[in-house]
Amino acid sequence: MIFITGDIHGTIEIGKRLNTRNFPKQRELTKKDYVIVTGDFGLIWKLDAEDQYWLKWLKKQKNFTTLFIDGNHENFDLLEKYPTEFWNGGKIHKINDSVFHMTRGQVFNIDGLKFFTFGGAASHDKEYRVEGKSWWRREMPSQEEYEEGLKNLVNNSWAVDYVLTHTCSIEILNWLNNHYSFNYEEDIMHNYFQTIQNQLKYNRWFFGHFHYDINLINNNRLIYKDIIELPV
Repeated sequence: MIFITGDIHGTIEIGKRLNTRNFPKQRELTKKDYVIVTGDFGLIWKLDAEDQYWLKWLKKQKNFTTLFIDGNHENFDLLEKYPTEFWNGGKIHKINDSVFHMTRGQVFNIDGLKFFTFGGAASHDKEYRVEGKSWWRREMPSQEEYEEGLKNLVNNSWAVDYVLTHTCSIEILNWLNNHYSFNYEEDIMHNYFQTIQNQLKYNRWFFGHFHYDINLINNNRLIYKDIIELPV
């Protein structure tokens, strides 16, 4: 089984979101089942005792394997120290035996389903943060990551089952701005995802970042606190 949820922000939300009361289905799961977080995982933040406690909790006390893409609120200095490995067709950082970071621009094959993953986003609050302590320039992708994403989509004939990103395309951003009185500005990632959305065949596109749970146009799904079982 595979489940999708949104931003956890590390120790702030992990225990509430993934406890057995909020997510009772986990009682039926094994480590061959997956919960995927669409960015702002946040448990590779300080790697202090509290972070380590919850990473061990996911490894030892949870029946499932946890997968995550990066958001904008991650400590990229720490995250990128983990060695890169290949898993199910794509590159990961293996945090421990049951917590994996799905890196940008990859296509993973999980239980017969294809997932295109591309983390990162621009922080809307970086003027209140400190570079290298609470904000990192690596929240935005490199040109090499953009190119690798396109290359992997070409190699998969521009067809996947699910897209997992932290932010969204221009079309979806404009929809959110118009319907929810947001005032978010377009950037290079929104343009990149628009190019992909225009060409890619996919069933659903899940993204986080905006802290709402909304079904959107063009099979896009903004996800936050919901935990959705696939396929859907």
